Amino acid sequence: MATATATPALGLRVVRAPRRAPMLRALRTLAARRGALTAHNPRQIAVPMLTPILFALVIAPALKTALGGLHSQIDYTAFVAVGTVGLLVPLATTFAGLSVIVDRDSGAQRELLAAPVRRSLLLLGNLLVVVGLCSVQVVVVIAAAALRGAHFHISAAGVGWFAAATLLFVILMYAVAETLAARIRTAEEYIGATPAIAILPWFFAGALFPISVLPGALTWVARFLPLTHAMALLRYGFVDPTGAGLHDIWGLSSTTASAWLSLAVVVAATCALGALALRAFKRSVVA
Repeated sequence: MATATATPALGLRVVRAPRRAPMLRALRTLAARRGALTAHNPRQIAVPMLTPILFALVIAPALKTALGGLHSQIDYTAFVAVGTVGLLVPLATTFAGLSVIVDRDSGAQRELLAAPVRRSLLLLGNLLVVVGLCSVQVVVVIAAAALRGAHFHISAAGVGWFAAATLLFVILMYAVAETLAARIRTAEEYIGATPAIAILPWFFAGALFPISVLPGALTWVARFLPLTHAMALLRYGFVDPTGAGLHDIWGLSSTTASAWLSLAVVVAATCALGALALRAFKRSVVA
């Protein structure tokens, strides 16, 4: 007769892997590190504001006088001042992307990658600092324009639209900067790509004039740029409650519906480019 023999359980002690640092604590540490590096580089804070302030304080009033005062019943100084946000944010995020390359080549990125935290937190920590930096820069530019005489139409709802569009646009442009930093190996090559990414789209997105005055083909190109939708929302919030820029894009009678559609476009572009940035970063650190 076959006898079943029970095998005694082995007295093995389970050794657990070191517990990962709590996500919020790790994120706070990474953001504080990036914030300290940014604070020690005043040029990263001041330089991106120089050109937008020049447009808001000098070029916009000069063009306002040349055009005879008001532009389509809107204060042209305020029109351009808000439009400069579309230049300020790409410049600021591009500088942040350049610092990522420097950190990768001669900084502490390799040590951070070996730390027991999710790699996506490195990007999120950097992003939090960039959002804070851009928020301060945008406030400075708008305040400078107001002191220069720009007339804004600000309401509670308008502040909401302005803040949402600004936040999404900052995230979108930083995703672009991180993607370029992950794919481009040298700072020199990265700087060479900056004008095409940060400056060229600004001229086609209705920064100095409505997109409706562009040639037909360029008007359609402008409608596909996320920057065009972001700037239309910014002006809807602070400059033009009638949403003329939104109507130029969508051709709808409802301003609110046009605003939500443009917000959806910016959200979709932000999500897509954010996912692309995360994928490019993960691939670059294992290459």
